[in-house]
Amino acid sequence: MNLLLIMKILIVYAIPQEKIEVNIPNAEVIYVETGMGKVNAAKKTMRAICEYHPDMVINIGSAGTLNHKVGDIFVCNHFIDRDLRKVTLDGVVSEIEFGNDAINRIFTGRDLMYGTCNTGDSFITQGNDIEGDVIDMESFAEADVCREMGVPFFAVKYVTDVVGQNSSEEWFAKLADARAGLKHFFDNNVKR
Repeated sequence: MNLLLIMKILIVYAIPQEKIEVNIPNAEVIYVETGMGKVNAAKKTMRAICEYHPDMVINIGSAGTLNHKVGDIFVCNHFIDRDLRKVTLDGVVSEIEFGNDAINRIFTGRDLMYGTCNTGDSFITQGNDIEGDVIDMESFAEADVCREMGVPFFAVKYVTDVVGQNSSEEWFAKLADARAGLKHFFDNNVKR
């Protein structure tokens, strides 16, 4: 009897307007809406890991940027918490990095833009001292949960807005473009 090895992948996204269906061969894909913000993301991701025992977790969704353009898509395995960066206590982790193994299991590697995701609990309207390629409100918390639980994690983020140039209303209007762009990205970059 020849059994096909099935990988279990948890896809997390903040709001319904960020969800896309992805086809990953030899994988069972489970979708979890986390809600916006780090607390919601951490709670829902932890609960889903405990319930489904995934082999990896992938965050998909929208992001802002300071240095790139609307429509760019970044694959992130380096995460910074801009809120915790301000805390100078021993044991406080404000930066997490995962290796490329999970990314390499899923994607062909052609034309991927790798980046750093900066996470915090607020919409950024000015680019003061923000580090990273993309800015969101959930990924660091999900990465921290995955680090704690020993589950590989990465994020695929579609740039919907440039900080200081677009309002949060324009971000919301760009979510349909983000879904289409992310769907195209997964359709054309997943290993078959």
